Amino acid sequence: MTSAAGPEAAFEAAGFVLAGGQSSRMGTDKALLELNGEPLIVCALQTLRRAGLTTAIAGASSELSAYGQVIEDAGQGPLSGICAALASTDARLVVFTSVDMPLLPAALIGYLLEHARQTGAGITLISVNGFVQTFPVVIHRSLLPALADELKNGKGTCLSAFRVAAGYGSRPFRILPLENLVQAGQLEDPYGLPPAFWFLNINTPDDFDRARSLLRQAGHPIA
Repeated sequence: MTSAAGPEAAFEAAGFVLAGGQSSRMGTDKALLELNGEPLIVCALQTLRRAGLTTAIAGASSELSAYGQVIEDAGQGPLSGICAALASTDARLVVFTSVDMPLLPAALIGYLLEHARQTGAGITLISVNGFVQTFPVVIHRSLLPALADELKNGKGTCLSAFRVAAGYGSRPFRILPLENLVQAGQLEDPYGLPPAFWFLNINTPDDFDRARSLLRQAGHPIA
């Protein structure tokens, strides 16, 4: 299995950045926070593009149309953005990442996408130290009706909705342990950031400062 999306995968897949959060803990719109002059929304879109995907923005809570196509949703949280995005595309596989995860390497996105393509999985996720990460996720578009029902019922989190939808869709629910992939040499960060830091969420000013410090130490160009 390759660790990057090839031309065939790119043709049948699309990527969306979820950007509908209220940024209440940050005190300002985190989608527009800048790392080395680039807003986080740009960082997230670039990561998807480096994985070979077309990109758009789902569920934006602010005016982000200057950075890419914006798919409006009902404003009911990330699952609302996911359903709106799935309804807007004909792609068979759809990748979602969050605007507040600027340390994710594109190789991880590419690996998840290729795994989903080869296995026919309905949901493909990563776990870190035994904890399942909700994003990034690869979703088979056939699960849209089941996810829409979960959104309507409002019963749980995105992760619980993913599990239920995969069951109804009779497609595998895949969780790939990050540690196994790294140890096998399938994934690495081009600037040497430890894998546990790839999933740092920028929710507070302290988180933002930590991300800048990590990137600076690693010699990352967006530090």
